[in-house]
Amino acid sequence: MTIKSWNYLKEYHDEKEEIDSAIRRVLDSGTLILGENVKKFEKKFAAYCGVEYGVGVNSGTDALFLSLKALGIGHGDEVITVPNTAVPTVSAIVSAGAVPRFVDVDQETYLMNVDAVENVITSRTRCIIPVHLYGQCVNMKGLNQIALKHGLSVIEDCAQSHGAENFSRKSGSMSDMAAFSFYPTKVLGGFGDGGMIITHNEEYYKKLKRLRLYGMEEKYYSLEHGYNSRLDELHASILLSRLGRLDQYIKRRRILAEQYDQGLKDSGLVLPKTEGGNKHVYYHYVTRHPEREWIIRELEKKDIVVNISYKWPIHVMSGYQSLGYRVGDFPVSENAARELFSLPMYPSLPGDEQRIIIDSLLEILSDMPTAQVAQ
Repeated sequence: MTIKSWNYLKEYHDEKEEIDSAIRRVLDSGTLILGENVKKFEKKFAAYCGVEYGVGVNSGTDALFLSLKALGIGHGDEVITVPNTAVPTVSAIVSAGAVPRFVDVDQETYLMNVDAVENVITSRTRCIIPVHLYGQCVNMKGLNQIALKHGLSVIEDCAQSHGAENFSRKSGSMSDMAAFSFYPTKVLGGFGDGGMIITHNEEYYKKLKRLRLYGMEEKYYSLEHGYNSRLDELHASILLSRLGRLDQYIKRRRILAEQYDQGLKDSGLVLPKTEGGNKHVYYHYVTRHPEREWIIRELEKKDIVVNISYKWPIHVMSGYQSLGYRVGDFPVSENAARELFSLPMYPSLPGDEQRIIIDSLLEILSDMPTAQVAQ
């Protein structure tokens, strides 16, 4: 039996009746695009996050891209973010026509180093995108103070932080706009692609609704250049069904994280640290060790699959060499990329499988000196 880093099948079978019913409702309704399920999900998810407006789009990447376009960000503008993130964060900035400018991350949480942000602000800086990585939030109070001081917009990248909190405020509620992904692996995941932008601002809301539909408010008439980026009714209906279980998913993730914490506290692995004021939702349970590659090979021998998020910081990738950064520019992100790996983490992970993972790691780590000498 292989223990996978993520597996949706048990969750689907546990929720099969509800999910199948959600699909049937759409197919029986006669409306497949931008119907009542999208409207209901937008409203309920926005309310869950503590904001008024939500706009469903076709992916988390588009949620970032359209947020930037709604702010009027484009050619010549600069957007500050981090190199220790998934490619879509930076892809959306470049696709909008802007230039990403990076700051390094914190040594312990791997979140944006807010203290470094002012060092990279220029006359062309228009926006900051903090990435709420691995399931917990950036220090938004400090970041928003910087943004206010310099007249900058803030878009939260919440692809990994559904339901996370920062000083009792939900992820996504602490900025001009926030972008969510509902990719299947997410804390709230669907069974395909999907995304949403949430905002407190009614004007942004109206503009975003136009931008996702070719710039239209009235059928067949474009008021401005727009795009095709719609969350479809099927996925909205499934996500609406699953939203009622989101707090349950988060509770289970926290239980699994606590069990990892207890089982691995003396193992030699560096375990996740929660930033003060945060409530972590553990999208990933990220550990660290300088002998990561050896550990992963040994786990593979035991049919245990783990994940690396992320093996390369964005600034060293060939696709983004034109930004002008070099190896060594962001040492915290680069060192993390060499040592971080995440253990299987999803609500339906069986307890006996988690015990196997913990026991296997303890065995591997206790044998490491002899094994390394033998090599």
